[in-house]
Amino acid sequence: QLQLVESGGGLVQPGGSLRLSCAASKFRSDSYAVAWFRQAPGKEREGVSCISSTGGTTKYTESVEGRFRIFRDVAKSAVFLQMDSLKPDDTAVYYCASRSPPHNMWCALEAQYSSWGQGTQVTVSS
Repeated sequence: QLQLVESGGGLVQPGGSLRLSCAASKFRSDSYAVAWFRQAPGKEREGVSCISSTGGTTKYTESVEGRFRIFRDVAKSAVFLQMDSLKPDDTAVYYCASRSPPHNMWCALEAQYSSWGQGTQVTVSS
């Protein structure tokens, strides 16, 4: 299992932007698919976005399509979630997760992931 470290959460006004980062030393090897999940109070955990080990495949849940972008920076051994046009409904604890994929173009929002970060709070409020 990897040790994942998230950062970048905070308080932002509606319409604002945040960039979350998920770092792990083994991301440098491009051998892991990575996903972002979120969980709001009283709601089930939801898959938000994922990226394949090579970066060639990305997926988004419908509610963030066109507003969020996931990408990886091999040099920084990190995966980022750029969140624009934030809405109050985006308020949640965001977690990154990773796993070894069945092939290097694979990622999925509803699969099991083996390594998880500690979570970072995102609050969208005026």
